[in-house]
Amino acid sequence: MMSRGNVLRNVDKDGNTAAAEALIATNEPILSFDTVYNLQLAISQYEPFVANGGWEEIPQEAFRLSIGKSGEPVIALKRRLISSGDMVLVPNVNDLFDEATDRGVRSFQARHGLIVNGQVDEATWYAMNVPAATRLQQLYLNYTRVQNMAASLSPRYVVVNIPAATIEAVNDGMVEQRHTAVVGRVERATPIMASKISQINFNPYWHVPKSLVRQDLTKYMQENPNYLTEQNIFIYDGSGNKIDPQSINWVNISDAEVNYMYRQEPGAANSMGHCKINFYNPYDCYLHDTPTKALFGENARFHSSGCVRVDGVNQLVNWLLRDNGDWDQNKVDSTFASLQRLDVECKARVPIHTTYITAWANRQGTVSFRDDVYEFDAQGKVSFEQA
Repeated sequence: MMSRGNVLRNVDKDGNTAAAEALIATNEPILSFDTVYNLQLAISQYEPFVANGGWEEIPQEAFRLSIGKSGEPVIALKRRLISSGDMVLVPNVNDLFDEATDRGVRSFQARHGLIVNGQVDEATWYAMNVPAATRLQQLYLNYTRVQNMAASLSPRYVVVNIPAATIEAVNDGMVEQRHTAVVGRVERATPIMASKISQINFNPYWHVPKSLVRQDLTKYMQENPNYLTEQNIFIYDGSGNKIDPQSINWVNISDAEVNYMYRQEPGAANSMGHCKINFYNPYDCYLHDTPTKALFGENARFHSSGCVRVDGVNQLVNWLLRDNGDWDQNKVDSTFASLQRLDVECKARVPIHTTYITAWANRQGTVSFRDDVYEFDAQGKVSFEQA
């Protein structure tokens, strides 16, 4: 048997990550007619497997396993990865966490939208212990969801898939851009809706919503009386007069004071970042840039107050403005950098769908799952009241 030292030395972790990411990085949309067919195939594979008892739970001792480790829990881990097709079936499963196991764990992580690190970390351990029957139920629910929506899709559209916290820009059945997103936390959920993208606000002011004034600003100002000044936020009354923040009782703010205009100036600290992408909806919801880029690297990207933050938003803006004639990537980027306030109407009113898809599959047979973060799967919801 290969020694532990050789296992550690010879493993191609970057190659294993690339192979895992290639399983999901196809140009197939999460939401399309093809997805309906791919989900059908996945269901036909999962049904007999679940009927035979599904996969076994992996023990607590498998937590934190990684390349080079050995022991009984590795055998359980390998059996789990073989059951879900993340490792090939072998005649004898030994107890060494070898290169094939590393590749299997990374494949599993990529399919479940987790950070691909080859270690059975907390999020990976929990995802591995979701029963196969639960996963099959997700496939059923999402098959119906996608089928309900596929008929109304136009050739070009944007999809925000909330459970995956991702955005896809789709044209003629292919994903032309895919973006990591940050979406609404459970208590301030991103609404599910269909609309059309109408306008790009470059270097926008941010008008703090009244709910955030009461819920958040009062708390921040009690902790730090200079918070508004540091964040470049100014207060104006109904007549446009500037109000001194120190004149407000932040412990017991009045309704009249909540109704003032709280406006953040354009700039590096602006909560909208360099742009805001507008589409009509009754929720005051929009896509936007953000100064807080670190959140895009997290497993669970449910941090916003309902709006959707977009990683690489400058590329999406260019894609949305490509029918406007005089816009290209250089012009978008230089407008960002200039901090100039500019509103641009989108000539192509590209449809946008914010959706809730927790399971999907592509034509190469890779099945992806996400957590039921808003518990719509638990409620059995397959259709949604769309604005």
